[in-house]
Amino acid sequence: MQTKQRHGCLTAWLILMMIGNAATALLYLFAEPKQLPNSPIELNRTTMVLLCLLSVINLSFAVGLWYWKKWAFFGFTLTAVLMFFTNLNMGIDIASAALGLIGIVLLFMVLQIKHNGISGWDNLE
Repeated sequence: MQTKQRHGCLTAWLILMMIGNAATALLYLFAEPKQLPNSPIELNRTTMVLLCLLSVINLSFAVGLWYWKKWAFFGFTLTAVLMFFTNLNMGIDIASAALGLIGIVLLFMVLQIKHNGISGWDNLE
């Protein structure tokens, strides 16, 4: 039985996702609520706690992908779609809200890169 290996780009992307989501969770946990620059949207403490929780959930999905779990990809997809609609509900324009969906497309693309003839997607269980 051959051990699963990931391409360096996938490894780097997953590490970036783990660091980014951990940093975002800490930012939302410890930052003061404020109005977003150039926007009528004001983040209150409840919203910031929910965004912190979402970042922690996304961190768990990144760890799941590290351990080759396909459910983690679908978890990222679900949170991205939920955030898209949340952003629209908060008054963010559709183009800006759609930017969050690009991360899922990039993740899927990176999972398609093959290492020794096997893609990261094919390694997911």
